[in-house]
Amino acid sequence: MIPFSQPYTSRREAEQVLEAIQSHRLSGDGPYTRKCHSQLAGLLAGAHVLLTHSATAALEMCALLADLAPGDEVIMPSFTFVSTANAVVLRGAVPVFVDIREDTLNIDENLVEAAITPRTRAILPVHYAGVACAMDSLLAIAKRRGLLVIEDAAQGIMARYRGRPLGALGHMSAMSFHATKNIGCGEGGAFITSSTELAERAEIMREKGTNRSRFLRGEVDKYTWVATGSSYLPSELNAAVLDAQLQEAKWITDGRLHLWNRYHEAFASEERAGRARRPIVPADCQHNGHLYYLLLPDLASRTAFIQHLKARGIAASFHYVPLHATEHAATCTRNGSDLGRTMNLSERLVRLPLWTGLEARLDEVIEASIETLREVA
Repeated sequence: MIPFSQPYTSRREAEQVLEAIQSHRLSGDGPYTRKCHSQLAGLLAGAHVLLTHSATAALEMCALLADLAPGDEVIMPSFTFVSTANAVVLRGAVPVFVDIREDTLNIDENLVEAAITPRTRAILPVHYAGVACAMDSLLAIAKRRGLLVIEDAAQGIMARYRGRPLGALGHMSAMSFHATKNIGCGEGGAFITSSTELAERAEIMREKGTNRSRFLRGEVDKYTWVATGSSYLPSELNAAVLDAQLQEAKWITDGRLHLWNRYHEAFASEERAGRARRPIVPADCQHNGHLYYLLLPDLASRTAFIQHLKARGIAASFHYVPLHATEHAATCTRNGSDLGRTMNLSERLVRLPLWTGLEARLDEVIEASIETLREVA
């Protein structure tokens, strides 16, 4: 079976985990965590970075730092993972869903302003597949209306918008290092901000609401409870793995982009024949090869495509069930626009295997996919 996703590792990960174990420093914010902070800051235009145990945790930190309160609203797409909305709902605030664009499947910036109410506090764009949202437009709306912009850059490592790194564009952001991401450590994430004030608050929040980090730096003679917080640190073992991955971030990204481009060239003829639509990457976006998807004509052909590939030993997958279409959404969200594109595109989308090491079997996946498209689409 050719898996849909498989995490990449080299010998360096195991060596660094062993070194961390032998150092007897396993809790968070040790030497490997600091190395990760430094590497990520370098990739993110000098932004302040704090590792977390997941992107979910980083999003929850963003919601806390935004001082969201019951009844507040945050505008976001419905085509996203549940963590995007849960971070808002946990504060008693309301996710307001806006439709996505036909080309990138990102939030439609032209629909955002109409969804703003006196209760709106933030816009939460999701950079789907490592392709940037129209951030200049969203930032302009936020500035004009006095709102925060919180980036869900879970899939955004090493991707850029008009030359600027995803995750360093809004007021705050969350990035994922889950095993399914380009750069991973099993479970992990990062909180990112370019604001020194927010970074200082985040450091306290991440350490259970204490000033322990200042104590460890020798800035205070004891640490105490100074603000509301929780435990968002990853272990030093996760950081050791992540540091090893970050050292190869460019090589990993280049390899994924090569696979992505091979797919894209191979399916050009199928797009011309109307059997599938390929991803669209705007000229001002530099993506990271996070995933490759096709849009099939309808749900039935998508379902048949996945089943046919499975029978041939290839794992392909659909993606998000739109959040607004779930039973739980009725209890805690509202729709800020018609969501017809969200429903249509989500039912037609299929993701193909894309992982470091797939090179040897990529031709097999492409050949089987094209044959299957000609059968079902």
